[in-house]
Amino acid sequence: MLNRGVSKHYLLMLLPGLIWLALYNVLPMYGVLMAFKDFNPGLGIFKSEWIGMDNFEYMFQLDDSKVIFKNTIVIALFKMLGNLIVPLVFALMLNEVKNRLFTRSVQTIVYLPHFLSWVIIAGIMLDIFSYSGPINQVLSLFGAEPMLFFANPNLFPWMVVFSDIWKEFGFAAIIFFAALTSINPEMYEAAAIDGASQFKRLTRITLPSILPVAVLLGTLSLGNILNAGFDQIFNLYNPTVYSTGDIIDTWVYRAGLIDMQYGLATAVGLLKSVVGLVLISVSYTLAYRFANYRIF
Repeated sequence: MLNRGVSKHYLLMLLPGLIWLALYNVLPMYGVLMAFKDFNPGLGIFKSEWIGMDNFEYMFQLDDSKVIFKNTIVIALFKMLGNLIVPLVFALMLNEVKNRLFTRSVQTIVYLPHFLSWVIIAGIMLDIFSYSGPINQVLSLFGAEPMLFFANPNLFPWMVVFSDIWKEFGFAAIIFFAALTSINPEMYEAAAIDGASQFKRLTRITLPSILPVAVLLGTLSLGNILNAGFDQIFNLYNPTVYSTGDIIDTWVYRAGLIDMQYGLATAVGLLKSVVGLVLISVSYTLAYRFANYRIF
């Protein structure tokens, strides 16, 4: 009787979340029908003309579709690599510092940007890298001409990747700090007794011990290869950098909500969701194979 009562309480706790999931994730799924229709807001989804795969065929004929898929993959890939390598290197470097007060202070400072929204971060970045901002003022001291960093198509993707890594690397390093604390300190003591240098201890003990965690994070991040960060890019980009900064999500926003091409925008979003589902499945398969990680 006690177990049955406890299980009922757990179900009641889950109920608000299940209701939220049904209302905002399951119920709106009928909207994907717009991808197969010539959607007319006056007629509604069900009464609009069925056109089958015409929206998908038109999508692949557009030059914009090639650009946005390329930009999305390139930006997301460099974000994934940067958000894996930089937190790992940061955690390894900070782990070598013996002053715990210093390490905790540094950890707290680098965590803070993670809790700021991209609206705030974008405003700070745009001011710092503006034409008359502090970065250009410093560059002018060395004789360099002022630059429009966020209006330069060649620089914009790198500015996006840099700002994302700067914002997230401190928080992402938490996982590596946890992995480092799980290493048995007796292994380091034994290696020191055997005469192993600091570099040898790093390469023979530390790195192999946290390698499974790095492999796990790397494989799981494959599912986000088509998520280049709508909030970030939407707050940073402008029409001059569409050629290198426009991604799937920002293009769908403009096509669907501004240009009112609802069917086309839905088709692009649906294709992204299907590809993302496949990539997530592949990433979890790889995580189970190489890191022995599984959900079920």
